[in-house]
Amino acid sequence: MKYVRYEDQEKIQKYGILEGNLIREIDWDLFGDYMPTEITDNLDEVNILPPCIPTKIVCIGLNYSDHAKEMNAEVPEDPKIFIKPNTAIIGHEDTISYPDHMSTRVDYEGELAVVIGKRAKMVSEDEALDYVFGYTCLNDVTARDLTAKDGQYTRGKGFDTFAPFGPYIETELNPLNLHISTYLNDEIKQSSNTSMQIFKVPKLISFVSKVMTLLPGDIISTGTPSGIGPMQKGDTVEVHIEGIGILRNHVG
Repeated sequence: MKYVRYEDQEKIQKYGILEGNLIREIDWDLFGDYMPTEITDNLDEVNILPPCIPTKIVCIGLNYSDHAKEMNAEVPEDPKIFIKPNTAIIGHEDTISYPDHMSTRVDYEGELAVVIGKRAKMVSEDEALDYVFGYTCLNDVTARDLTAKDGQYTRGKGFDTFAPFGPYIETELNPLNLHISTYLNDEIKQSSNTSMQIFKVPKLISFVSKVMTLLPGDIISTGTPSGIGPMQKGDTVEVHIEGIGILRNHVG
């Protein structure tokens, strides 16, 4: 089932369930009890918003061995985690702002993102998937020159607009075997499968939950495969994930 957060023609923000080209509005809490209503909106007539509002976006670095190799980095013994602020969030079709006052190289990184459905703390790997609400696409936009200069990720990955995700949350998905690809101006740049991840989704949820409490709507972005590269103003970047759809953003 695909869930969407959107703004209707009267600028009212809603949650809904995608049914073909229609969105069925739901009442109450997306991550608790809710009820589908009889109200529908046409997908083509609404503004798609980021599908949830996380308190934090926990990202995983170097989680594909081919990406570690292209970065001349060793494969980590444990998941390598960092956080993007929720002020970096934008949605499908929104514009990534190029911070050319500080950076001269901004890269795309297409990733599968896990949306947490309930409070998770000290979770075991065996029960980890019970805490998942669903999955979505995320672009871990990175000012590559700044991460190299700083020796850590906060500035280079934390700019406003550097966490596009969406367009939907898909709940019926096996995260362990999904094709993932990234296109820049319709040219394929990344192509892999989540089966190639070093640390799988259950391990990541368990590991992160033993560091920090995960809350409903929080996101774990599971790392990017090889093929990262720079974007320029005027470019269009798309993250495609099997079973979810396409996250499209423009660079400005």
